[in-house]
Amino acid sequence: MIVDSILETIGRTPLLQLPLRGGEVQLFIKLEMFNPTGSMKDRMALSMVDNLPITQDKPTMGIVESSSGNTASALAMISAVRRLDFTALMDSHASLDKILTVRAFGSSVQIVGNDDGALATDQRDEQARRVAVEEDAYWTEQHNNPANADGYRGLAAELLEDLGPTITHFVSAIGTGGSLCGTARQLRLHIPGVQVIGVEPAGSIIFGGHGGQYLQSGTGTPEGANVGIVIDYDVIDRGRKIADDKAFSICHYLAQRHGLLVGGSTGGAIYEALGVAREAPVGSCIVTLACDSGTKYLDTIFNQDWLSSHNIHLINIEAQFADLLGKAPAVPQPLLAPDQLGR
Repeated sequence: MIVDSILETIGRTPLLQLPLRGGEVQLFIKLEMFNPTGSMKDRMALSMVDNLPITQDKPTMGIVESSSGNTASALAMISAVRRLDFTALMDSHASLDKILTVRAFGSSVQIVGNDDGALATDQRDEQARRVAVEEDAYWTEQHNNPANADGYRGLAAELLEDLGPTITHFVSAIGTGGSLCGTARQLRLHIPGVQVIGVEPAGSIIFGGHGGQYLQSGTGTPEGANVGIVIDYDVIDRGRKIADDKAFSICHYLAQRHGLLVGGSTGGAIYEALGVAREAPVGSCIVTLACDSGTKYLDTIFNQDWLSSHNIHLINIEAQFADLLGKAPAVPQPLLAPDQLGR
């Protein structure tokens, strides 16, 4: 495979089948860490840049975005290729690796908020708005940019190409809502009955409830921040909240049993997907997204000292889901048509 630009490698990510319950129920994980900056955000960042309001009087412009890390990394990479000036507004909730990644691509980083590791989404957004005005730059405003969700049409097309109409459940983390709602909207055009479940951290306020601090990165909406218009509640059947300890425990389980490193938001989504699989009828096909790579979190969720300092106690996932994982075949079964499952 020969390409002329790194941007041509965005998309066409593989699916990993996680073996469950003797093959009666199927669970597939879309491995979005195979995108060039290691996350699915490459898809939406490219869509937002492609939809910049470029005019003849202003053929190029600087861009600015408020991000906890992955969107900033994606925009920095694309800006390097497109010769754009990019400024990322980040807070101390972002991992150091993500901050350094943005700078490595030649973009600027401004750190907003306190150094206590807390999200500062509202402060980041306000600073992004101010920088856009002062520098005559364009704020991509991912939470309110329709091009965000449009960037996942290709992801939905890939799922349909690989699995066809067999998908019964789509379970994914929700932050800006672009990946969940953008993918679900396209899936519904071909599979009207697909069940869509959004997963946010406990402490996020997208699906209501009281806000609180959480450590899962790049997902949810903290108390005090606005839920953007990209989130389309009409395509979501139900929302779930998953605590940090459950999400991070999944990350450790996948690393140590399947050789798969994923981030905390993915851990939360897969924890919920396992819960769905437990109740799903024979023949169900559940799809979820591995939003990014766990290599971005080696010094946090994969660091026992960090977990202890945040009072995170990992749980035994194999015991928690013994009814699913204990009966799983060592090698996933071939993909079968729904009428063949359970025979």
